Amino acid sequence: MYHSKITGLGYYVPENIVTNDDLSKCIDTNDAWIQERTGILERRHVIRGEDTTTSMGVKAAKIAIERSGVAKEEIDFIIFATLSPDYYFPGPGVLVQRDLGLRTVGALDVRNQCSGFVYALSIADQYIKTGMYQHVLVIGSELHSTGLDMTTRGRGVSVIFGDGAGAAVLSREEDVTKGILSTHLHSEGQHAEELALIAPGMGKRWVTDILADNDPNDESYFPYMNGQFVFKNAVVRFSEVINEGLQANKLEVSDINLLVPHQANLRISQFIQQKFRLTDDQVFNNIQKYGNTTAASIPIALTEAWEQGKIKSGDLVVLAAFGSGFTWGSVIIRW
Repeated sequence: MYHSKITGLGYYVPENIVTNDDLSKCIDTNDAWIQERTGILERRHVIRGEDTTTSMGVKAAKIAIERSGVAKEEIDFIIFATLSPDYYFPGPGVLVQRDLGLRTVGALDVRNQCSGFVYALSIADQYIKTGMYQHVLVIGSELHSTGLDMTTRGRGVSVIFGDGAGAAVLSREEDVTKGILSTHLHSEGQHAEELALIAPGMGKRWVTDILADNDPNDESYFPYMNGQFVFKNAVVRFSEVINEGLQANKLEVSDINLLVPHQANLRISQFIQQKFRLTDDQVFNNIQKYGNTTAASIPIALTEAWEQGKIKSGDLVVLAAFGSGFTWGSVIIRW
């Protein structure tokens, strides 16, 4: 059996910077209120017509492929994690295959929201470990801004999210002391509606229902989040799944060189850092610049950390995420 190793990383964010002060012009909020609750200073929003979830993913993927040294003709499979696909169907995986000009490889879409990239890495890891594929392209990309309620009514959610994409190439590694050591995935669907976008969906409200009602107060097609409930669950599940990964590999917290958490809320990251007694150099956060980019947040942060020289050969890198579903997971990597 093989291990899988990240051989290339890339990310892309739109150039359009939206500050907290910018949001205060359309939402009854202010910079201090947003920073106190989330730690966010600014985020990126696409300019309509210039970027889509797929196009951002393609831009990130091109960088990751180039850095990997793998020719695009050698990519065996595509896994695309997102909650904001260009179309209801088909998913963006096949659009990436088309736009990158890849051969007719398989394309899989992962709908696990904030933990989507962790789930996608786990799937890619299994394909490579079993020998089925040699090089898998994994993408996390989100376009939130055009689907948010940018009024005071939606401020509890809309100030948090940003747009962007990150990508990784996973390749076969014969040295089983390197690469992804283990992945750990969980879900608790009883809390699914605590962080959700209900409509349009076949189960409750489809497009025909929304159009027929024509209700200006209908909030079912905007994201809903029970913020305090999500926070309380996140800090518990983050801790559990990080410990699970360490214990599975007979490692200690002191062995961690870098923790890259999903960028949901800076206060969650700080809570976890304090609980595990990690230094600032052991935890990488960039939510201050980009907001919560959901499935894109870990690959964007991981790429930036690597670009800044915070990850070296032999380092133990831990990825952890929690989000809608509720779903959560961790990935333990020996770089």
